[in-house]
Amino acid sequence: MKAVFEAPMDKKVELVKLMDADPYGELSVAPYLKMSFARLGYKLKEGVQVGEDKEKLYIVFRGSDDYLPFVKSKLEGLAVQSATDLSARVIAKVEDEESGAEQGMGAIFG
Repeated sequence: MKAVFEAPMDKKVELVKLMDADPYGELSVAPYLKMSFARLGYKLKEGVQVGEDKEKLYIVFRGSDDYLPFVKSKLEGLAVQSATDLSARVIAKVEDEESGAEQGMGAIFG
């Protein structure tokens, strides 16, 4: 699964607090036992960082498809899943950024 969700900038504190809570999924209840945002992993980007709407935050998730219902349920009322074309652009920007960072480390330690 690769999914992008978007939220207004004024929800940033609330989103970070939610995603940092319960990192081991110990408080999760069925059907999401042991699921957490920390286990899934995510990238939180402001719109300016990915060349999109500067008034929005974008959260990129990559992982097992089993996590999508968990993510949707936890973010309900805070963020919505982005349109397919927007998701593709944001994912591409994040992957380009990660690739550049890996290449930079290779040049340093290579």
